[in-house]
This record gives sequence, structure tokens and C-alpha cells, in this order.
Amino acid sequence: MRCSEAYVAAGGNFVDTADQYSKWVPGHVGGESEAVIGRWLRGSGRRHDVLLATKVGHMGGLGQPGGLTRASIRSRVDASLSRLGVDHVDVLYAHHDDPGTPFEETMTAFDEIVREGKARYVAASNYTCERLAEALAVSDRLGVTRFIALQAHYNLLERDRFEGPLARLCLDEGLGVVPYWVLAKGFLTGKYRAGGGSGDAARGISDRAERHRVIEYADARARRVLGALDAVARKHEVAIAAVALAWTATQPAITAPVASARTPEQVADLMQMVDVEFDADDLAELAVVSAPESDRVA
Repeated sequence: MRCSEAYVAAGGNFVDTADQYSKWVPGHVGGESEAVIGRWLRGSGRRHDVLLATKVGHMGGLGQPGGLTRASIRSRVDASLSRLGVDHVDVLYAHHDDPGTPFEETMTAFDEIVREGKARYVAASNYTCERLAEALAVSDRLGVTRFIALQAHYNLLERDRFEGPLARLCLDEGLGVVPYWVLAKGFLTGKYRAGGGSGDAARGISDRAERHRVIEYADARARRVLGALDAVARKHEVAIAAVALAWTATQPAITAPVASARTPEQVADLMQMVDVEFDADDLAELAVVSAPESDRVA
């Protein structure tokens, strides 16, 4: 809750959660994050100071069928609102695509939720370009509410996950994009440093980092990106994480990056992103070192 207060005090106003957070923690069942946020909102009176987003439809596994049926959406939205202690959220995401449920059923159910005032807007998370386009087309054909945003996996080390057809679709359709894992599971904060060679790189990553799978970033390209972030951070006198967030925010279609913090001090580092004003040299260097391997010229 101290982090939440520090975030709002620094000017932040968008809070993102999901009904599955933090199911991955031993002993948790999902919904714990919503419950904590709900206690903070009630105790602080901050509900009108923030835009609140949550997600439904995960159903315990990526692409598992049944997560976005009408019955599931309605029951899970009501449960989320109860844990959050609010009568509506500002944005309700479909956490993952549900290929087993027709878009006609899913989008009509979301339309009901919006008409009932339980969500102001609905959005998509983790959708492919093709499936997102289909969902938008079905909404338009039926005359029901449509997705207004996409939450996608995107950062300096994983640009090709989003850039290309998916980014163009979001621009063409006027969707805001709110990327997650913008700090590459913490790697782009600079706290997981590797040595010079490939063996040293593997050994230089902590056990904790390995548990969080950031070991996958311990390669030459990742080291080049960290080096460029270091240089830009020194130049602007901000934290490395702030540069990574600010770079993401400058990219086409991006509305705002999502990041998390464990302490108020980390919140302060992240919020420095608003103070970063890149020049052409900064952007050129970051673009070159982070270019996907498929884009590199031999």
C-alpha cells in the first residue's frame, strides 16, 4: 500500500490488476491482488484519483476454453468488483483469447457489462493480430461495445512480439496499447548483471533471476541494450528502468507502459520516466542495439 500511495503522490493514476493475480504464489488462489487494492482504495479514499483496470477470462491457463463465455464473464466480473470494493472498473480486459467461445457471445456479454455500468470500457490482452481484428469486426457487425485497447508483451528486448501487423492494426483501429513486462521481468532495471563470456553470463545471473526466467536475456544483444540504457540514464541523470519505460512510451500506438514495484524507492525510479526527453542520438542508439535479429543487416 505504501507503493500505491507513492505512485499516486508522484502523479500516477492508472492501476492495473487481474482476477488471477497472484495465483502463482504458493497457497494463493487468485484475486489476492484485487483484495489488496480494494483495501487500499477503501482506506485511502483514492478511488476517484485513479483509473482502475482488471482482467477476467484466464481460467487458469493460456487459451483454455470457457474463460470468456457469458456466464464466466458475468460471474467473474461480479467477484472482481466485490474484492475491489467498487461498483465499476474503468477498463475490463479479456485476459486471454478464448477460441472455444464465439466472439458473438463474448462481445455481447461485454456489451451487457458496459450497459449495466460495471465497466466503462472493455479491452483485449494477449490477442493475436488476426483474432483481435476478428473481435473488432464482430463487435462492429453486431453494434455492440468493442475493444478500445490492447495489453501486449513488449519491451526493448522483445520488440518483434508487437511491432509489425499487430501494431499497425492498433493504429488503424484507434486502439490504445498498454504493454506489460516492459522491463523484461526486471532485466532492464540493470539489477541482473552478467559477465563477459557466455559462461560468465549464465553464472552472473542470480538464482532469483533464474527463477524468474530472466536468464533467457543473458546474451550479447541484451548486454548491448543494457550498455545503451546505462549511457542514456547517465546522460539524463535517471534510473535505467526509467529510460526503458520512457523509450516504450515513445513508440507508435503506445498509450502507457505497465510496470510494478516492490518499494516506494522503486516507484520513484520508475516515475522518473516522465523526466526523460530523448534526443535523436538517444533514440537512434536504442533502436540500433535493440533491433530484432531478423532486422539486422549482415
